[in-house]
Amino acid sequence: MSLDDELMATLGFDSLAVRAGQHRTNEAEHSEPMFLTSSFVFDSAAQAAARFGGSEPGNIYSRFTNPTVRTFEQRLAALEGGERAVATSSGMAAILATCLALLQAGDHVVCSRSVFGTTNVLFEKYMKKFGVQTTFVSLTDVSAWQSAITAQTKLFFLETPSNPLCEIADIPALATLAHQHGILLAVDNCFCTPALQKPLELGADIVIHSATKYIDGQGRCMGGAVVGRQKEMEEVFGVVRTCGPTMSAFNAWVFLKGLETLRLRMNAHADSALVMAQWLAARPEVAKVHYAGLASHPQHELARRQQSKFGGVLSFELNGGREAAWAFIDGTKLMSITANLGDAKTTITHPATTTHGRLSPEAKAAAGITEGLIRIAVGLEDVADLLKDCERGFAALG
Repeated sequence: MSLDDELMATLGFDSLAVRAGQHRTNEAEHSEPMFLTSSFVFDSAAQAAARFGGSEPGNIYSRFTNPTVRTFEQRLAALEGGERAVATSSGMAAILATCLALLQAGDHVVCSRSVFGTTNVLFEKYMKKFGVQTTFVSLTDVSAWQSAITAQTKLFFLETPSNPLCEIADIPALATLAHQHGILLAVDNCFCTPALQKPLELGADIVIHSATKYIDGQGRCMGGAVVGRQKEMEEVFGVVRTCGPTMSAFNAWVFLKGLETLRLRMNAHADSALVMAQWLAARPEVAKVHYAGLASHPQHELARRQQSKFGGVLSFELNGGREAAWAFIDGTKLMSITANLGDAKTTITHPATTTHGRLSPEAKAAAGITEGLIRIAVGLEDVADLLKDCERGFAALG
């Protein structure tokens, strides 16, 4: 039994987060089942042939058909407002599958400089090996995106808010520009999730997720997803089916549980992050705080229009470069020194030597990744305790 389409169309976000995509088996289970099997058995040789040939729908092999993974895909698509989602083994696998599905040798990509360091490496090193060229531009300068367009440009790629400087892209403006030239716009929505921002409603064609982050919410499993129209998602699905960057059924089940509390958690992360950003901005040791929730942020008003809240990630710059940043990080006792984010536990990292460590000095400078920059992904602890931990970090500066 599953909820019918007519009822689904009437449900709000939180109801969809709990109910969308669920299909009960004959066992009448209440929670979604985990189908931990590599393959599925057919009633006959004829049915096997029909399934493999595509004339009969149904499960075949968990690399590309698994009921638990399918439930996760349907639920995430409902939350993002997309026609279809395709799950992958990680967030980077989601970006790679999108590129392999929609690009070919000779194509050109315009990408924001302000992306996760590994995303930069994927485009600059690996996609280039297969004849796809990338131009990196300022996330916030729409004219720079326009100037970078060539006759071969097929994809705009960005993340907003950006990692780790929390810059905000004007999604509607970039969508208009892209569509005027027949270009697809892909938005990495990892920092906001559909609980705080819906890029498809703002004009994007494709949404990318690292489900490892807020969709899981407790740092347990790796996974990713691509959401969009059926036309493009069928191509992405073809890459996953053929190349195998598949989400496991167990991870999909964990992500389903994460989606059930997504809005509650995202609101809590964002509320605490705003308190911390305001507190840090008043500290004399801090040269600058990067968080769109601050009125001083250059895209504050844009973020207010595009997002319901400002997210749980912030970064700030200390005078004193790497020595000061490392001393602050090592001085904390509560926050976890790790590069992951989106966890119930607050994490702290030094982007220049972790998440963006593989970039050249020139690329770091262009992306605004300074040696004094620290990123904090605010978790679900009492914010007063997190501020006390920051006090320990400041005390370590001497």
